[in-house]
Amino acid sequence: QVQLVESGGGLVQAGGSLRLSCAASGSIFSINAMGWYRQAPGKQRELVARITSVGSTNYADSVKGRFSISRDNAKNAAYLQMNSLKPEDTAVYYCAIEVVWVAGPEAYWGQGTQVTVSS
Repeated sequence: QVQLVESGGGLVQAGGSLRLSCAASGSIFSINAMGWYRQAPGKQRELVARITSVGSTNYADSVKGRFSISRDNAKNAAYLQMNSLKPEDTAVYYCAIEVVWVAGPEAYWGQGTQVTVSS
C-alpha cells in the first residue's frame, strides 16, 4: 500500500512564498517521476511541475521562473517551492508519483492541500 502525505499549503498574500512537501510511504522499490498538479474551482486538474528519477524537470508555462520542484530520493519525498505567488495560483495542489513495480508502473495521488493567494 502506497500512501502520499502532503503538507505546506495555506493562505498567503500575493507576492509571498510557500513550500509544499510530499512524502511517500509503503513498500516502494522505485519511484520514477514525481509531480505536482493543481485544480482550481471550475477548472480541470493541470500539471504544475514534474521531476524524473534523474532530476529532469518540466514546468507549466504559468509557473516557470517562480516555482521550483525538487526531490529527495532517500526520503521518497518531493517538494514544490512557490515564490512570487499570484491570486491565480489559488487551487488545491496534489502530489502524484509513478511507482515502478514488476508488473509495470502505477500512479498514486495525494489527498491534496489547499493553497490560497489573496490579492
